[in-house]
Amino acid sequence: MSQSITREAALRVALAARELDNIPVRELVSALAARLDLPLTEAKLKTVTVADLQLILQGDDIVETGTPKEQLKQAVRLLWGEGVSGSDLPLPESYEEGELPGSIRVACASNNGVLLDGHFGSCERFLIYQVSPTEARLIDLRPTLEADHAEDRNVARAALIKDCQVVYVQSIGGPATAKVVRAGVHPVKVAFDKNSGGTALDTLAKLQQALNSPPPWLARAMGVEAGSLAKFVAAAERADA
Repeated sequence: MSQSITREAALRVALAARELDNIPVRELVSALAARLDLPLTEAKLKTVTVADLQLILQGDDIVETGTPKEQLKQAVRLLWGEGVSGSDLPLPESYEEGELPGSIRVACASNNGVLLDGHFGSCERFLIYQVSPTEARLIDLRPTLEADHAEDRNVARAALIKDCQVVYVQSIGGPATAKVVRAGVHPVKVAFDKNSGGTALDTLAKLQQALNSPPPWLARAMGVEAGSLAKFVAAAERADA
């Protein structure tokens, strides 16, 4: 099962099975997979509705059709990750485009909670933040398991974060770097030290300080002119006058 379902998704399914009068977890996994396709990820479970769950369960004769609707609702909430005991995943916040002026979108490779402790090619998920000089808002969690079933896992992982300008990772190989850059994302390697923090927000706080006067690499990622290059641009303009 480990190659077909993320750890977080397995936890959610197990808790939902308990809510549904302790139906066998493997049977619920099989029923969900038949409906959603493998691999099962948090993102796929987030799409399940009460009506979907009724059809999933009735179709496989796992539970009786008379299962109380409140039980089904609670099971769906658990599949979504709401109120899941034992989960270390943070909850994303809502975000509308343009809500954070001067912001960029950043992916952080992670294996555990909010830690920035993942390698590009093996991390379990990307934490997606919208980052402005005054706020770093978690807006999405993107599991990578489905990408690992693709013909080219690095291309598929890069596609997962192609709406981001920057990705922070513990490490990334040369071929993968080329594919990330080709997707329009700037990869940045950071050293992980759990004793001194190691969370995504620790790293993003440093990024926030640089947003108002970005170094050349960040300016390119943002699509703006680097503050450190401004004096050379001004000199060139004076020369052309």
